[in-house]
Formats: sequence, structure tokens, C-alpha cells
Amino acid sequence: MQTEAVRITRHGGPEVMEMVSQNVPDPAEGEVVIEQKAIGLNFIDIYFRTGLYKHPLPHGLGFEAAGRVAAVGPGVTHLKAGDRVAYAQSPLGAYAGARTMPAWQVVKLPRSVDFESAAAMMLKGLTVQYLFRQTYRLQGGETILFHAAAGGVGLIACQWARALGVRLIGTASSPEKAELAKRHGAWQVIDYSRDDIAKKVLEFTDGRKVPVVYDGVGKSTWLASLDCLQPRGLMVSFGNASGPVEGVNLGILAAKGSLYLTRPSITDYTPTRQKLGAAAKDLFDLVSKGKIRMEIGQRFALRDAGKAHEALASRQTTGATVLLPE
Repeated sequence: MQTEAVRITRHGGPEVMEMVSQNVPDPAEGEVVIEQKAIGLNFIDIYFRTGLYKHPLPHGLGFEAAGRVAAVGPGVTHLKAGDRVAYAQSPLGAYAGARTMPAWQVVKLPRSVDFESAAAMMLKGLTVQYLFRQTYRLQGGETILFHAAAGGVGLIACQWARALGVRLIGTASSPEKAELAKRHGAWQVIDYSRDDIAKKVLEFTDGRKVPVVYDGVGKSTWLASLDCLQPRGLMVSFGNASGPVEGVNLGILAAKGSLYLTRPSITDYTPTRQKLGAAAKDLFDLVSKGKIRMEIGQRFALRDAGKAHEALASRQTTGATVLLPE
């Protein structure tokens, strides 16, 4: 089987992405072939394109997609040809019309979840699952700070927080994005283009600050995030949308209240088929109950992946973005 796919042979801007025709290998032991219907776009794709995250060249891009199983290899028992499936993590190469990949990383889709929603939600939704249910297990009643609340991960976080009874203070870059986050369940939203984040958090919490900050922005919000934490609070730095946090002096954690810091990754929270399945069930249950609805703000043809990267990097997107193979 041949398929169209995006490959890069060097690091750089969107122009380094090329559409190529490549062979889809038959599934070996423990593998499946998936005919992909929709592909998720994430900031991590940009990190691999630019070389911020290292991987031997040449390589594909993307970790998340949804489609139908076309073939299964020996030893695969939880999937069969024709199953509707999705995945959130995989070997690099989701930007393709079809691909062969490890079956343990693939989960069945419930009937209530369509392909585009699945491609848009898997990595983002499972990110929120491990952030809210594992990294710092929210019980309900807490007040938290979540950056980029109008982004793909953020809009799921707003809804999940509301479902848990958690007051989520979000940040956004414009009044329009702030309103979008509120519509999805944010308790309060700070427009950081006009307001001081730490001062507004103090105001919203009557001076108490928050026990945990979830920060996927990185460099530009690092210090403000620390200033929003209660003594012995937890800083969860899970992304680098504005660039990586560098040159950290650990003494600053003591100076700002004996703070804790973690830099989690989905790979370490879903390392087996069983743990991945349990996390996905958490997500799908909320979707099936109508507690989480996907906001797909943009759709691009796979051949226009470069334009999609430009829109995401320049913060011109809202909600999730999907790429559609032809």
C-alpha cells in the first residue's frame, strides 16, 4: 500500500515539510495498519520540526490521529479490521493517509466520538487527564491556574475542571479568547495582554493564591506562574509554546515558598495498554456524558500542514486544529 505523508529532511520553518509518497508496511507482530481519517495538530509537532526536540532525520511529524483498522498483525487481540480507532502517542509519523504502528498504543472509539473529534481530543484530552487526575489529583473545590485556556488543551481543561467542581482561572491573549474559555467552563479568565497575571490571581483568590499552576506556555509565563503559587504549591510545566524555560536557579523555588516543580510527559503516565486504556476511558466517559465537547476551530488539508503550523505558532487558532488526508 502507498500513501501520501509529510516528511522533513532538515529542521526549520514550515517550508521544510514536504509531501511524499511512501510505502505502508504490512503489520508485523503486535502491529496494525490504520487508514487515517483525521490527524491532530499539536505544538509538539512544531518542536520536532524546528529541532527543539531531537529525533534523527529524516522523519515524519505528528503523534495523534483517528481512522479505521485496515489490517492487524499476529498477536493483536484487542483490535480487528474495520474497528474505529484513535491514538494519542505513537512513533513520529501521524501526518499520513495511512500508517503501520504498535497496536498497544491504539484504542477503540466509542460510537459517540467521531473521527475529527477523536483526532482533536486524544493527545490534548489525555494530557488533561494525566494533569488533573494523576500529576496533581484534583478533588473538587480547588482554585487553580491554567495558562492558554482558549487553546486546544485549555478548552478541554476548562470543561474537565467544571465537571470536577474546580474553579479554573485561565489566561488568554485577547478578550475574544477569554470569552471562549469562559463559555467552556473557566471560572475567571485573565487577559494577559492587559492585566498582570499574579495580581489578578491574588484578587480572585482573596490573597490566598493557588495550590497548583498548569503551564504549557513556558518561558514567557514562568515567573508569573511561580508568583501565583501558595507556599509548597506545585508548578506543573508541561509545554513550551513561548519557548523553553532555561537557566532555572533552583533557589527561586525556596525564595517563593518552598515550591515543588515537575515537568511531566504523557509517555510516562500511559506506558502500557492498560494504563492508556484507563486514561482514555476517563476521557471518553466525560465526552459520552456531554461534559466535554470538542471545539474544532480549524481544518486544513494534510497538504496544507505548513499553513496549519503557521497559524498555530502565531496564536491565530482557537480550540483544536485537525489535518484531513485526501
